[in-house]
Amino acid sequence: MIGNPITQLEQLTINTEAKSFLKETAKWAFFLSIIGFIGIAFLVVLAIFSGVIFSAIPQAKEVPFDLGLAMTIVYLLFAVLYFFPVYYLMQFSNKMKKALATKDDTILADAFKVLKSHYKFIGVFTIIILSLYAMLIVVSVVTGSLL
Repeated sequence: MIGNPITQLEQLTINTEAKSFLKETAKWAFFLSIIGFIGIAFLVVLAIFSGVIFSAIPQAKEVPFDLGLAMTIVYLLFAVLYFFPVYYLMQFSNKMKKALATKDDTILADAFKVLKSHYKFIGVFTIIILSLYAMLIVVSVVTGSLL
């Protein structure tokens, strides 16, 4: 008799090889999240000093708005956007390590839930960027044909 697929999944066990792969994945996720947080810190520092940096550029004075303030906003926006996937990656790493150490199914499920959130964020962000590229191409073609 074939059981319910959900019941079959509840019987899933993680063998030694899979546990080893998950442990290594958690280590790499931790490393990448630390590098991501360092990158976010650099973006914030750059945002803080962008006013000074752009005021030192003579061509920046020809722009009709405060370029330093605009770049501060842009860098802070990038830092905020970059924070979420990096934070999700850090959470995945910590929860996966804890789940493997304690053999707790609930923590393991939470780890995968956070990993799903990480990839969902990256996926939605990718769709948005590709849509902006498509709009830019359409606007460029239309503008080019009008000239």
